[in-house]
Amino acid sequence: MKQAQPTRSRAAVTHPGRMVQVAPRLLGLGLALGLALPNKILASAPSSTERYHLLDPVPRQAMRPLSTDRPDQTESAYSVDAGHAQFEFEVAKATFGTVSADGDRSGRELVLGGVNAKVGLTPRTDLQWVYDGQVISWKRSEATGRLEQRSGPGDVQTRLKVNLWGNDGGPTALALMPYLKWPLSASHVRNGHAEGGLIVPVAVELAPGWSLGGQTQMDWVHYDPAGHGFEWGNTATLGRDITERWAGFIEFASRIAPESGLGWQGQVDLGFTWEAREGLQLDFGCYFGVTRSAPDYMPFLGLTWRH
Repeated sequence: MKQAQPTRSRAAVTHPGRMVQVAPRLLGLGLALGLALPNKILASAPSSTERYHLLDPVPRQAMRPLSTDRPDQTESAYSVDAGHAQFEFEVAKATFGTVSADGDRSGRELVLGGVNAKVGLTPRTDLQWVYDGQVISWKRSEATGRLEQRSGPGDVQTRLKVNLWGNDGGPTALALMPYLKWPLSASHVRNGHAEGGLIVPVAVELAPGWSLGGQTQMDWVHYDPAGHGFEWGNTATLGRDITERWAGFIEFASRIAPESGLGWQGQVDLGFTWEAREGLQLDFGCYFGVTRSAPDYMPFLGLTWRH
């Protein structure tokens, strides 16, 4: 599938600071799975690319079809080929009708220049660095009642994708993706705290030209001013090849944040991809909120390039 990242709200809970200990362990567990588990557990069938690694890349003629973690909110279950790099750019994404803890829906946000840079480590694992890009937000001031503009560079994440089976064929594929958001200095658009979690994406091949994807996700996030708490998200996405170069998807995504004081967030997403040439793909579309706690709509434009 072609995927992206969910949005989430911020409010107040307890237990500050424990993410610094939890998230590195999740990344370490994922790395151990990707490098140490035997092939008979990780693979449903032997592959001709098993012997390749970061310093001995998969030959171009043996590379898998391009699979991306954008533009829908469901991450891909397939890793980048060993020894190759892939860059997925959030050229622009706007959010209209963001919801604050007090129910105000006047917020706006614009993200420019985000990127997910990936490199294939082994036949079944890739390492990812995600930069949110330049964030410009508008929120209503409690003092004046007016929308105030804030801007600055966004957060940075490190993620590790470990494909458990289906990377090189088969009707299904499953992966684990632990991640850590680094505690960069706080700003108008960053909370300055470590966060992390675990994403579990799955892919299912249906009839020719049709595909089904989904994921479950657990996040350990920081809520100002009290501390950290859990959020849960789930998605289901249906993809369709329209022509040889065009494809589309429709998706439902939900998120539950019990400590935020908001109801569950539901979105229906629609988007399209166009393969300009081999290894170069453009995407565009929009997420639409279907519950009051979700943003009203989020149009996006993206680009993926594989080396």
